[in-house]
Amino acid sequence: MGRKPTKAADSPFCQARLAAAKYNERLFSKEGASELLGVSVSTLSDYELGLTKVVPPDMVLKMADLYNAPELANIYCRCMCPLGSDIPEISLDDLDRISVKALASFRKIAETRDNLLDIVEDGVITEDEKPKLKSILANLDELAALSQNLKIWVMKNLEEEVK
Repeated sequence: MGRKPTKAADSPFCQARLAAAKYNERLFSKEGASELLGVSVSTLSDYELGLTKVVPPDMVLKMADLYNAPELANIYCRCMCPLGSDIPEISLDDLDRISVKALASFRKIAETRDNLLDIVEDGVITEDEKPKLKSILANLDELAALSQNLKIWVMKNLEEEVK
């Protein structure tokens, strides 16, 4: 049997398992992964094929830990949990890219702070202040996403040092 999935190839769970298989050969097969996760092969297959409507959150955390793929928690919360639809999408950038994006974003903080103070100082949000408020929210969302990107990078790359 080949090692390239066909039906589950787009699944983040399958992609994370196969990426982790570079370091743990047992993860190349669903059989090996299901044994390590403590679920049946058919259950793992259902998760990877998207046949299970709601993957249990504890199982997502187990997969994230076993596969060293903390981004699975973000994907789960953002895409599968009805409460997390506003969670920012993270990108798996290298540390230098995350740092450059963060530094560029930090330049906006002073302007964001000043605009927020201007808007709220009188206790009333006028129609002409609403676009500025939307811009403030966008800047804060950008910072939140960068924070999550950095956190996931650290979890993936410095796991032994963090524990």
